[in-house]
Amino acid sequence: MSNVLDQVTSETEYFVMPNMPHEVEFTKCQIPQVMYENLKQFSEERKKADLESYGVIVNSFEEMEPEYVKEYKKTREDKVWCIGPVSLCNKEAMDKAQRGNKAPVDEQQFLGWLDSQKPGTVIYACLGSISNVTPPQTIQLGLGLEASNRPFIWVIRGSDASNEVDKWISEDGFEERTKGRGLVIRGWAPQVLILSHPAIGGFLTHCGWNSTIEGISAGVPLITWPLFADQFANEKLAVQILEIGVRVGVEEPMRWGEEEKIGVLVKKDVKEPIEKLMEEGEEGEERRKRAKRLGEMANKAVEIGGSSHLNITRLIQDIRRRANERKQLST
Repeated sequence: MSNVLDQVTSETEYFVMPNMPHEVEFTKCQIPQVMYENLKQFSEERKKADLESYGVIVNSFEEMEPEYVKEYKKTREDKVWCIGPVSLCNKEAMDKAQRGNKAPVDEQQFLGWLDSQKPGTVIYACLGSISNVTPPQTIQLGLGLEASNRPFIWVIRGSDASNEVDKWISEDGFEERTKGRGLVIRGWAPQVLILSHPAIGGFLTHCGWNSTIEGISAGVPLITWPLFADQFANEKLAVQILEIGVRVGVEEPMRWGEEEKIGVLVKKDVKEPIEKLMEEGEEGEERRKRAKRLGEMANKAVEIGGSSHLNITRLIQDIRRRANERKQLST
């Protein structure tokens, strides 16, 4: 990897990632190790710990990315266990609602609202809990949701939830203009519960891995808005490999403390991918079918006899075997 990056002179020039099962293009600035050059020591220590570990447990399922699981296992002497999606460990609605922090609104309020919407029509928008999106950009996201004329749930948390954004929502008339069609949740929201509702037709996400795999598990197509870290790679998986996503069009990562240097996407940039994702033509229908199939595969993977269930069983057996071997050596 380092040899390839050394040959790329421009931060924004696309190049094909070598030794990949699929032909996937990145720019230099989209690679996490370049993105966080100031964390090079931490990255090296993490890599060292990874190589010295006995194996790797992955929150994924083999059916979603079989070629990549196969290649990864080759590098780890087969000691890779895909045991996900872990968000499906308990499918009870009450459990989904109570995961994480307490929601600022009663779940019955937004569940009742979702029940009143037609299946597959609602856009769920959330850019994660540690988003560093600027207030002007957050406002444009809201305007894009409004301009889409689609029902939506918009979760605002992290640095998105600034006083400037809060003031704009309440004083500019946004809530009044979207009343009945849009629901704004300030703070934490039970994402798994919301995504599993049949009214959800698209997920506008920052492509953090937990959010990506939760959207896939729910069988929901994605609108991708990566911000930093591994999120650009996750976007490639969703859009280019799995073909269940539509890009907003972000090209450069947001670096902490330098957010203002990145140009602001305007409401048109948000509205257009929503329209493309929700279109009723052949392309949109095929995308929804692929997303639904992946959701079904994810659920089967964690059931008894599924690939992830079997991997957990094998992992436990492996741990017990090693424990017995060590016990015998010590006696």
